[in-house]
Amino acid sequence: MIERSAGTDGRDTAATGSTGPVAVLGATGVVGRAAVRMLTRLGIDELRVGAREMTRAEPSALPPGAERRRVDAGDPDSLAEFCAGTRLVLNCAGPSYLLLDRVARAALAAGSDYVDVSGDGPTHRLLAGSPLLDGGRTAVLSAGMLPGLANVVPRLLADDLTGARLVVYAGGIEPFAPASAGDLALSLDSSDGAADDGHWYGETLAAWSGGRRLRNALPVREDVEVAGFPGRVTTMPFLTADAERLARAAGLDELHWHNVFVGTALRLTLTRLRGRVRGSGESVPSPADAATLAPIVEEIRAAAELDLAGLDPFYLMAFTVHRPDSSDTAVLRTPSSFELTAATAAHAVAAVLSGAVAPGLHYADEVLDPRGLLDAVAGLGALPVFQTHRHAHDEPMEAGAL
Repeated sequence: MIERSAGTDGRDTAATGSTGPVAVLGATGVVGRAAVRMLTRLGIDELRVGAREMTRAEPSALPPGAERRRVDAGDPDSLAEFCAGTRLVLNCAGPSYLLLDRVARAALAAGSDYVDVSGDGPTHRLLAGSPLLDGGRTAVLSAGMLPGLANVVPRLLADDLTGARLVVYAGGIEPFAPASAGDLALSLDSSDGAADDGHWYGETLAAWSGGRRLRNALPVREDVEVAGFPGRVTTMPFLTADAERLARAAGLDELHWHNVFVGTALRLTLTRLRGRVRGSGESVPSPADAATLAPIVEEIRAAAELDLAGLDPFYLMAFTVHRPDSSDTAVLRTPSSFELTAATAAHAVAAVLSGAVAPGLHYADEVLDPRGLLDAVAGLGALPVFQTHRHAHDEPMEAGAL
């Protein structure tokens, strides 16, 4: 087993001679604050920080000289003013499933490059082929922990994943930021298998097998033990659109992704909320839905707090690549998924600024060097534990099993 602790400073070399500040939207949120701090550590000192409520940002939380702007992501004029004159815009605001491509278009129209901690497939589809990407502009989506970093890890276990079986256990317990809770809520009612509307996020109980998505392929397992998780947990299969994209691109024979729930309050709340987020005929929520979403977000946050009682926050992901003659596992553990998302985004920003990412529209996991990304987030202190070993991590024990 190999264990590496984050001991380096994680600095990347950003391009010299670039003009304008790097702008961080959503800078008062949990991810935004961490991203600002990490960008400064990476030597990116010219920053513009913005949010709807800039009064929430303590002056001590911002680097000296950072330009503060109040900006409303729902107001096109406000967004355009915020993006004007910038070199690159990093979007840490949300929920991303409400913002979609709005921030990206404002940044690109201002002549800036763009990095989004989320965005994912819906934003990618809306931006694909846009003339805003002409002229050498770069847009990098899904530059967070999940998706983003999660799709990179399997490539560290094998250069070629063709024909392999990948099994993932991912979960933990930590307070939910409002934007993250909003995205989780908006993803609940997309699990109908209808990927052709352009806004499919994932499907419960589904798995990838034999080159296609299989519905109702895997069961929910309750009261089981999974290595690395405290006590007895529930595992719920959920195949996201980004996991399916990885499976297709890498040529995986099978991909089983299990979300792990520590405690019961959040899992039961999510089950109860299905069908409440959108009407039966809706596929894409509108900005006006934000008010309707607010009480649902608070229910999710309250449930997570109940599960967290008495536990230290953590998030763990375990990836096992199975081949006929071997199994290789990588385990990542962080005290904060938000810090890990911010570190991934900061590294993506530095990669764009340095010219390491070619112009065009990209997913982060497709353009960031896997080893370079893992080293960078560890160096920034966001990933204190990264282990690899040569046996499987995917045999949860039922109650009473020996």
